[in-house]
Amino acid sequence: MLDIIGRPRHASHSSAGFETGSASPILFCRATPVFTDIDARTFNIDPAGIRKAVTEKTRAILPVHLFSLPAEMDDIMELAGKKAIPVIEDACQAHGAVYKGRKVGGIGSCACYSFYPTKNMTTGEGGMVTTNDDEIAEKVRLLRDHGQKTRYEHIMVGYNYRMTDIAAAIGIEQLKKLEGFNEKRIANARVLNEGLKDAKGVTTPYVPDNMRHVYHQYTIRAQKRDELKAHLEKDGIRPGIYYPRLITDNPPLAPFVKAGLPVAQKATQEVLSLPVHPGLSKDDLERIVASVKGFGVR
Repeated sequence: MLDIIGRPRHASHSSAGFETGSASPILFCRATPVFTDIDARTFNIDPAGIRKAVTEKTRAILPVHLFSLPAEMDDIMELAGKKAIPVIEDACQAHGAVYKGRKVGGIGSCACYSFYPTKNMTTGEGGMVTTNDDEIAEKVRLLRDHGQKTRYEHIMVGYNYRMTDIAAAIGIEQLKKLEGFNEKRIANARVLNEGLKDAKGVTTPYVPDNMRHVYHQYTIRAQKRDELKAHLEKDGIRPGIYYPRLITDNPPLAPFVKAGLPVAQKATQEVLSLPVHPGLSKDDLERIVASVKGFGVR
């Protein structure tokens, strides 16, 4: 991949340490990704790290709302405003998440959402871009349709990123159900939080008072993560590890790492996501809590 890209431009971006989907487009643009560490409580990019990483070559700041908890956008937007740097929100896991009364996806210069089947709402695949900037909106419309302004009039090089009518129809119906799905996820998370608040060796998700977490994933920290995962699986529960390694551990991105990411690295060894999806019953949630607590008292 790097051989195809060739020499990167003098442009740099700040990004969190997990999502490959956030870093690949930077490489496609032949730009240089710059990675900074995360906040240990939220798993989101730490604004203090961004301040240290930004230079006169920085062309964008790309915060990821990981697991659907909003990043600390006020600090990020203040820094970006002082430097006149665009902010691109990665809201791919954050459909309906709220930061201080504002929906994510409408805070930065633009935002990207994913409609992959595992997301809080889906169209089967694909995604969307949201923005309050007319110029960005027009350019995105051109880029998605081969740069076509009117039929047979192509004013720039674009792509075939048009959503199919079938996918759009699915998305419209899913959107109607999104708030209900999110409320059920939040209610499920509340049960897990209460049940696991005293569980040994486990830290439940941290959510600041001014944010709405819609729990794309309910991610705990566990001191004996791998052992707990195996224990849960024996009890018929299927937890997930998102993410077991940093994207900077992968060969295409390793050359861009100038400093370690110790907080993010530690998180990869402790994070474990418990089931939280809307289809869970009360009995399911109680069984999850009992299994986690049972592991802690062995």
